[in-house]
Amino acid sequence: MELLRKWLGHPEDIYNLLRFKMGGYRAVMPRMDTDSLGCGLRTCYRYLNQTSRSFAAVIQALDGELRHAVCIFYLVLRALDTVEDDMSIPLDVKVPMLHEFHSYLYQPEWKYMESKEKDRQVLEDFPTISMEFRNLSKVYQDVISDICHKMGVGMAEFLEKKVDSQREWDKYCHYVAGLVGIGLSRLFSASELEDSIVGQDTDLANSMGLFLQKTNIIRDYLEDQMEGREFWPREVWSRYAKKLSDLAKPENIDVAVQCLNELITNALHHVPDVLTYLSRLKNQSVFNFCAIPQVMAIATLAACYNNQQVFRGVVKIRKGQAVTLMMDATNIKAVKAIMYQYVEEIYQKIPSTDPSSNKTQQVIASIRAVSLPGSPMASRHHYSPIYLSCAMLLAALSWQYLSTLSKATEEYVQAGEN
Repeated sequence: MELLRKWLGHPEDIYNLLRFKMGGYRAVMPRMDTDSLGCGLRTCYRYLNQTSRSFAAVIQALDGELRHAVCIFYLVLRALDTVEDDMSIPLDVKVPMLHEFHSYLYQPEWKYMESKEKDRQVLEDFPTISMEFRNLSKVYQDVISDICHKMGVGMAEFLEKKVDSQREWDKYCHYVAGLVGIGLSRLFSASELEDSIVGQDTDLANSMGLFLQKTNIIRDYLEDQMEGREFWPREVWSRYAKKLSDLAKPENIDVAVQCLNELITNALHHVPDVLTYLSRLKNQSVFNFCAIPQVMAIATLAACYNNQQVFRGVVKIRKGQAVTLMMDATNIKAVKAIMYQYVEEIYQKIPSTDPSSNKTQQVIASIRAVSLPGSPMASRHHYSPIYLSCAMLLAALSWQYLSTLSKATEEYVQAGEN
């Protein structure tokens, strides 16, 4: 019944969940025909679905040959990431592998059979992935190989090094996410679905990746602590605690939240760049691919801001809320209004005693200046009374059915990956 109470408190969620389940998702994630693909590509899309049900949906919604290029790009980076994550590989083996991984794309027989990671199939059957990589147009190959090389070098650099300064935090996020944004942008331009400026402006593309990665790092504090990982920059958390793990202690909750708010303020500085980047996109499938993770991220930051739960458990946005964002974020005016809505939500929660309050207010003012309320999204939660009544009735009658939405849909709308 707790689920039912949540839905009744947000009747627009149940309405949009039903709309999404009854076919609305096809507007942002149209079905791809895999029957016409060759055996190698079919295998690659199977690996894509096995390793990332979230990204698989939006990648397969991309137009034309760009879809295959991004699929292969994802699998190559997934293989690289699997090497980096595998703690069973000795450093004297792993570091050279990371440095040389891009060269394996041109070695038809190369594969790695010793991984213990759950996604090891992308290493064990790397010959299929590398074959499809070599089947891509050279312009796509050059982008993927270059990004793979730079990311491998960056991963090796941070293998035995913790993130100390905010500058190093940006550098780490650049290696693991900013480079992805840059690579994707270059692929968009190479496909000619987007103008050349999209691929050339690496600063904006980098910000797209940094905003998503910082959101993940902020949200996942407790999970990373439990796994023995630390990604919050020492320069920030050391002002609030002697050890990063101390922030999870109940007696430190007040300073922990202040540290959290400072990092969220840092992440918000990327929002104007995100909006500028999205405003340049012309292709609908590319826009959806880029915009959906960004609106999920701002909603996640709004949920995390000044929230003690970050240090006690998991903070998630509601599935109905996520579905609404997915279905609304299809044009730049809508995305600007979404950003405006969530930064206003953060603004209303700024404690007057918070050490970062002035900086938070300043960055929100800069976001307000580039995001205009109104237009298509001004009344996004103002459904007519008859819709709300129907939604509430449907919630009462079908809450149990909706709680069994497919696992793939749940994973996607919860924005499990960014």
